[in-house]
Amino acid sequence: MKKALENRFGAHRVHELETTEGEIPLLMLDLELKTTVTILMTNGLSDYKMPVPEKMAGLEYNELFFCLPSYWEWEDRTNPAMNWVFDWIQKLAKYVVERQTWFGHGHTLPTNKNMDSLSPTMKQNHLILLNPILLEDELSAIKVDDKMINFLAIVPIFADEMDYKQGKGTLKFIQKLQSRGVNEKLDDFRATTLQSRWKIRF
Repeated sequence: MKKALENRFGAHRVHELETTEGEIPLLMLDLELKTTVTILMTNGLSDYKMPVPEKMAGLEYNELFFCLPSYWEWEDRTNPAMNWVFDWIQKLAKYVVERQTWFGHGHTLPTNKNMDSLSPTMKQNHLILLNPILLEDELSAIKVDDKMINFLAIVPIFADEMDYKQGKGTLKFIQKLQSRGVNEKLDDFRATTLQSRWKIRF
């Protein structure tokens, strides 16, 4: 997997991160778009063949990723405003393998039973897995040996956005995100996309 990404982006842009025994290996990618984009990605989840439904044939192999904001100092693994991404990417990757289940575009889950926020600054309390939006071209499916590996973004969403997605469907929810300029890039400062753009002042 790492070699395939190096071939696509250049070896200088793909870095292995130190992990402990029992954890899924991780990569950090530094890509140049209009600005530098940093990506935290699993490196080996695609060794597991997901038992996808027949209509999803061809999507059995996935890697998960977070797209980190440029203002994060993610190297500080003790900072609760940032280190949650490392915990969650491991939690999701282990969950799908240990439960022998599958993840796909549009799958959602709460942060916990109490619906707590993800971090002191990231107030969202649900996660949705989406095909890349901002990184649609950069993280298109990649062939490794005889497997086509797809990439799923982990995107935090608010409770009301979760309700909207459940009621209207994934497609309409993505359209709502994009209409407000929201994609998979994390943003500690974003508000729910269901909040009115205009506030009447008296």
